[in-house]
Amino acid sequence: MKKIYCLLFLAALIGCQKKNRHQEVNELFQKDITSLIEKVAKLKYSVEEDSTEAQIQRQFLEAHQNYKKVELLSEYYSPSVSKAINGPAIPEFEENDKVTVSPEGFQVIEELVFPKYSKANKQELIQELGVLEANLTRLEKVSSSNELTDAHVFDAMRLEVYRIITLGITGFDSPVVLNSLPEALVSLETIEKYYRVYLQNQSVSNSKQVLQTFEKGKKYLKANTNFNAFDRAYFIKEILNPLSKGLFKTQSELGISLMKEQRGLKVTAQTLFDKDAFDPEAFSGFPDYKTTPEKIALGKKLFNDPILSGNNTRSCASCHHTEKAFTDGLERAVSLDGKSMIQRNTPTLSNIAFQRVFFADSRVSYLEDQAIAVIKNENEMHGSLQKSALAIQKNAEYVKSFKKAFPKGEINEFAIKNALASYIRSLSQYDSKFDRFMQNKTTFTANEKAGFNLFAGKAKCATCHFIPLTNGTVPPNFDRSESEILGVPNKDKKLDGDLGKFVITQAAIHKNSFKTPTIRNIELTAPYMHNGVYKTLEEVIDFYNEGGGLGKGFDVPNQTLPEDKLNLSDQEKKQLIAFMKTLTDKKYSSN
Repeated sequence: MKKIYCLLFLAALIGCQKKNRHQEVNELFQKDITSLIEKVAKLKYSVEEDSTEAQIQRQFLEAHQNYKKVELLSEYYSPSVSKAINGPAIPEFEENDKVTVSPEGFQVIEELVFPKYSKANKQELIQELGVLEANLTRLEKVSSSNELTDAHVFDAMRLEVYRIITLGITGFDSPVVLNSLPEALVSLETIEKYYRVYLQNQSVSNSKQVLQTFEKGKKYLKANTNFNAFDRAYFIKEILNPLSKGLFKTQSELGISLMKEQRGLKVTAQTLFDKDAFDPEAFSGFPDYKTTPEKIALGKKLFNDPILSGNNTRSCASCHHTEKAFTDGLERAVSLDGKSMIQRNTPTLSNIAFQRVFFADSRVSYLEDQAIAVIKNENEMHGSLQKSALAIQKNAEYVKSFKKAFPKGEINEFAIKNALASYIRSLSQYDSKFDRFMQNKTTFTANEKAGFNLFAGKAKCATCHFIPLTNGTVPPNFDRSESEILGVPNKDKKLDGDLGKFVITQAAIHKNSFKTPTIRNIELTAPYMHNGVYKTLEEVIDFYNEGGGLGKGFDVPNQTLPEDKLNLSDQEKKQLIAFMKTLTDKKYSSN
C-alpha cells in the first residue's frame, strides 16, 4: 500500500510540473494553425456559396491576419511551405530543375479578391483556395515534428521583429489591399504572446520595459492605420528597435544561449541597424579563406595594378573610381580596344558584399567569381589569371605581400581572386547618415524623414530595395538576392533590348530581368539603370512613378514592378531624394 501511495504521489508531482516553455509555445502555435485552417475553409465556403463581395473580402483579411499568428514559427521552421502559403504572386524559376513554377497562396488570392471581386474568377479562386488548404495541411503536418528549443523561440521572435520592419510595414506581402498595419499588429501580439510564456514564475529585470514597448507598439498601430501616412521612422526607432534589444536582453538574462551558426545577419545583432550587424564572411563562398588586413592590402594593390589585364593598360580601378563610390560616371564604360562600349553600366562596388549574386544578370554567386569574370572578359580586361600569376611571381614586393596574406606563400589564380574579393568585401561598411539616424546618433531633417517614410511606404521602394541593405537580398534571412523586370527604356525611349538574366537561364520569366542593386551612395553613382539611360535621380523616380515600362505603354507582360502609378507629388519626389542622399557613406560625405 505504501508503495502505491508513493507512486500516486510521484505521478501527481509529475502532473503538476510545468511544461517546458518551448512546449507551451509550440502548443499555441499548433492552435493558431488549426484556427487558420478554419478561417480559410470559411472563406472558401463563402466563395462557393456566392457570398457578397464585402463578405468575401472581409474573410480574406481575417484569414491573412490569422496567418500572421503562425508566420513567426512557420517562416522559421518551414520556409518553403511558408513561401507556398504567403509568397509573392510572381512565377519563380527553379534553377536546379530548369522549370518555371507558378505562384500560389494568399498573395495570388488577394489579386483575385481585391480591389474588386468578380464571379468570373470564382472557379480560379476556389482552385487557389484548395491549393492553400493543402499547403496549410502540409504546414500542420510538418510542424507537428518541430524540435523547438528556447533558443530557437527567441531567435524566431527577433527575426519576426525584423520581418515586420522589412516586409510587414512596407506592404511587401499585402501589395494590393495594403492591409499591412493591422497585420503588423497581429505579428506584434504573437511575439508578445510567446514572450509572456517565458515570464511565468520568472524574474526578468527588463520584462516590464519590454511589455510596455509591446503596449506602446500596439497602441500606435491601432491609432495610425493609414498606410501612406504611417510614420515608419518613428515606429522602427521608438518601438521595434527597442523591442528587439529587449528580447535580446531577456534571452541573455534567462541564460538562453544564442544560435551557434554563421549568418548574413549576425545572431549577436541586437537590431537590424547595429554597426557591423552584417557579416561579409557569411556571404563568402570560401569560409576557410577569411578576409584579413593582409589580404585587403594585397587586394587593393592588385585592384589598382594593370598587371591583371591582357595588355597591362587597364586595372579594376580604371572603371571603378573611389570618389564615385567605385563607379565611373559613364553611361557605359569604353571597352578595352577603345572602339566600342561595354554592354552595361559599371556597377558600384561599395556595399556589394551583402549580396548572393553578382552582375546585372546574376550570373555568378561569389565575389571571387565576379572578379575573375571581369578579368577574363575580352571587352573589359582580357586578362589571364594564370599569366598574371606568373608575372606576379617575378615581383619581389608582390612575393612578400602574398607571403603575408597567404602563409603558404602561394601565388596562384585562387589567391589572386581571393585577395581581390577580400578588398571588395572591405568596401562594405555601412556608415551613412541613415545608419547613424537608426542608431540614435543623429537626427533627420523633416524632408529626410518624410523621404524615408515614402521609401518604405507609399513609393514602395523598400519592397525591392529591402531595408537596411537597400538591395535585393531578401530579409530577414538574407539568403537570396532577387531580380526584377522593370521595363527600362533605351535612349530612343523604346524598351531596352538587353534580355538580362534570360540569356543565362533561357526562362521566359527572366526576359529583361536584372538584379536589384544597392542604392547605397546612389547620389554618387549616376547614370542609373543597367544601361545608364537615366542621368538624374529625378528621372529615375519619374520612371517608377509612371509604373515602369508598362506605365510607358511598353509590351512587358512579365513585368514584376506594379504598373499602377504612384501618384507622387513634386514635393514627395524631392523628399525621396533627400532620404536617398542620407544613404551616402560618411567617407564620401566628408569629401
